[in-house]
Amino acid sequence: MKIAQYKYLPTTGWSFENGEETLRNASLVIVFGSTENLKNSDNFIELKKIFEDAIFIGSSTAGEILGTNVFDNTIIATAIQFEKTTVKYVSKVIDSAEDSFDAGKYLIETLNNDNLTHVFVLSDGLNVNGSELVKGLRDNLPDTISVTGGLAGDGASFKETFILNSKCEAKSKKIAAIGFYGSNLTIGYGSMGGWDSFGIERLVSKSENNVLYELDGKPALALYKSFLGEQYSNQLPASGLLFPLNLRIKQGDDPIVRTILAINEEDQSLTFAGDIPVGSYVRLMKANFDRLIDGAVGAAKSTLTNENNNNPDLAILISCVGRKLVLKQLVEEEVEGVKEILGPNTTLCGFYSYGEISPFSKDAKCELHNQTMTITTFKEN
Repeated sequence: MKIAQYKYLPTTGWSFENGEETLRNASLVIVFGSTENLKNSDNFIELKKIFEDAIFIGSSTAGEILGTNVFDNTIIATAIQFEKTTVKYVSKVIDSAEDSFDAGKYLIETLNNDNLTHVFVLSDGLNVNGSELVKGLRDNLPDTISVTGGLAGDGASFKETFILNSKCEAKSKKIAAIGFYGSNLTIGYGSMGGWDSFGIERLVSKSENNVLYELDGKPALALYKSFLGEQYSNQLPASGLLFPLNLRIKQGDDPIVRTILAINEEDQSLTFAGDIPVGSYVRLMKANFDRLIDGAVGAAKSTLTNENNNNPDLAILISCVGRKLVLKQLVEEEVEGVKEILGPNTTLCGFYSYGEISPFSKDAKCELHNQTMTITTFKEN
């Protein structure tokens, strides 16, 4: 596997940053960029000339990762030339969140064959039900095939998110996936959080898919605001990134974190990135700086438990925008922690997202996560 990384700045254009500067025969280019930069297709003219035969996939972000640095208002492109692995791109337009399960099913049915090793998914971050998307992916995929990815971001604005099509055009209401084929590619993955739960558990007494209406029979938005106080309540939904919910669907299940995407004052509801089932229990969460960074390190360690995946060639880091807002100037510490675990020869790229898609660990099933650091590693043998 050969890799080259490039960075785009509005003031200076594209510059080579890392890897094989003479690389031209890349089969895949993974792109993460700010919403405004990604929307301008002219920004990709030069990059497409360099990698004219490559498949492109990418998303808008809430921050871009290159090595151990975190950027805003850039585009980061990671070009990969596989030696023995082939890739295939597929995408699906979703008109509404209700289409999410069928979209996931379509992606897998299109990509699946005997040589499929892994599926990497990037989705619109605002018009999708991430839980249903993951179900559509997971329920139609053989147990031996892993799937990871994330939901596109838009900083802390929550206005519009975009996915690149095969022509490097940014499109909303779109989900794209790459299938990796061949027996010479080893995949590692891990996902961990680091938030502390507080307060009492509340019963989800009324909800519909990813919209929460009532907790313990009381209007969800009013109750949530009472937790936050006036300062943070006036800043919703953005301030909700700082106070996610810990979701426990049934006794014995690993808890899942859910982050607010939108609020509705009229019906006092909260809309989340994934489902909040009736009968489940939730608790409020708050940040713990040390544990957030330890969570990123733990996710990196989980990727290395997969057989023969020490010293991976490439790692894609997808971390939640809420972590970035909490850590602020310390945000690069979680990326540096990952680098220390994976080693100096592993190329890092990634972005800050509205949701992360991954199993917790090797033997777990794939889930939609919020507020985690999710890592996918690649090593070609």
